[in-house]
Amino acid sequence: MKNILVLIVSLLILNVGFAQNDKSETIAIEKQILKYSRLNSDASVSTNSLYRLIALEGENSTYKDSLAYVYYATRKYAPCFMVATDVLKRNPENINMLEIQAISLEALGAINKGIESYEKLFTLTNSNFHGYSLAKLQYSVKKYDDAYATILKAEKLNDTGNYKVTYAINKTHSQQIELIAAIQYLKGLIAIELKKDDIAKISLEKAIKIQPEFVLAKESIEALNEKNNQK
Repeated sequence: MKNILVLIVSLLILNVGFAQNDKSETIAIEKQILKYSRLNSDASVSTNSLYRLIALEGENSTYKDSLAYVYYATRKYAPCFMVATDVLKRNPENINMLEIQAISLEALGAINKGIESYEKLFTLTNSNFHGYSLAKLQYSVKKYDDAYATILKAEKLNDTGNYKVTYAINKTHSQQIELIAAIQYLKGLIAIELKKDDIAKISLEKAIKIQPEFVLAKESIEALNEKNNQK
């Protein structure tokens, strides 16, 4: 009887060893699939491989971050938001996931939720880009006082030069604008809504001085001047 028990235990240990080896080999294969699918820009294969890696590694798999990035890169904002939110449950101050979450919410039209994400992000990073993004959303839902307070904070922060903002000029053309010019432009728009026309004019002029070809800023200051001349 004792020998039989020893044999059973030995077989169980052996099976566990085989299972662990099989799992390691499967993970190694999936990583190779992921590598080649990325090289070939095959987002569909990358997504499937990432899901299998997450299933193999378990709840705390680091590949959840990668899955969120794939969804973000392919503009699939609903699943991107869901995955980023899942990652944030484990690490609430993950800056990259907070940014992806906020952008996804904005793209999905959930503006008030997006404001909440950007508020947390701006507090953590003290980045003028995140401040600009937050003020832009606050402005879009007519929270002008909040937007003005936010843009004043963003205006005072150092600019890294890493960000540009794209504006649609018309149906077929867009323009890339330096972030510091975009901040002044947004400040001008907010100031107009708050009846602070003198501040609005100064801010719009600053935006044009930073980037002389800034079409929307020029149009806004022309409209402001025309309004004031009619008084």
